[in-house]
Amino acid sequence: MEFAHPQWLALLILVPLLGVWEWWRARRKAGLRFSNVAAAKAAPRTLWTYLGGMPALLRMVALTLGIVALARPQERNVTQERYAEGVDIVMVLDTSTSMRAQDFRPNRFEAARDVAAEFIRGRISDRIGLIVFAAKAYTQTPLTLDYQFLLRMLDEVEVGAIEDGTAIGTALATAVNRLKDTEAESKVIILLTDGQNNRGEVDPVTASEVAATLNVRIYAIGVGTYGEAPFVVDHPFSGRQRQMVPVEIDEDMLRAVSSKTGGQYFRATNKQALRDIYEQIGELEKTKIETRIYTDYEERYALFLWPAFLLILLEVLLSTTRLRRFP
Repeated sequence: MEFAHPQWLALLILVPLLGVWEWWRARRKAGLRFSNVAAAKAAPRTLWTYLGGMPALLRMVALTLGIVALARPQERNVTQERYAEGVDIVMVLDTSTSMRAQDFRPNRFEAARDVAAEFIRGRISDRIGLIVFAAKAYTQTPLTLDYQFLLRMLDEVEVGAIEDGTAIGTALATAVNRLKDTEAESKVIILLTDGQNNRGEVDPVTASEVAATLNVRIYAIGVGTYGEAPFVVDHPFSGRQRQMVPVEIDEDMLRAVSSKTGGQYFRATNKQALRDIYEQIGELEKTKIETRIYTDYEERYALFLWPAFLLILLEVLLSTTRLRRFP
């Protein structure tokens, strides 16, 4: 509850002043003169004797309630409606064997999957889909608002489940196909890869031209350190061995693919850098949320005014009947 005119509450200071004045007036006011009051002092006290100050008390309570009513107490009911203009996002994840390189901890693929999951948890009202690729591209999850389901499907992705290779163009074409018929004003592809396009029937640049025609932005992320990266291989005779392999990311192609669609290219050399890149993409593709607040006020002054009126009537009734004072 709040007050429309709280300044009137300052008048409450008059209530104790009224009480002090009533007490002073009662003590100063002369009564009837008698030659001997011994009999009156000896008379037994009744309930009405103790209620002699009741009219003054009722008057003070009525004044208090009247002042509160004058301040217009109100109950405020607030209704908030939120409208979110979501973004359609397709995440394209490289699952070729080179993603097992250990220049990230524990490796590129695990780091990429962890950061992708963090990105998904941070979105609001955005439909997100997941495409995985190596030599071929597959839709792991279509566009959905069920983030828990999407996270479960992301957790099931493994390196080696698809024939090895890097079909970037095919993956982009598959992602564009998922977005072409959606009604979202903002359509985004986040491509994460650590290699060069060496498989598939579609050239990445051609796929990006189709994306640009359909107003789909591509954000490309190249993952991998500069130079060489440690990689564990299974040798048929000596078992598992750790060796250094060159990092070969076609950055020129990824830049061309992203810039052609109005997106950007990023290079991530460690997990924290990858996390920062996803946060930057999240800021660039922030969901627009419109909030409308409706406020309804219900007047509650009657809850105080009617009791004040009834107390005044009671005070007048008692003052003119049973508690009437003489003279």
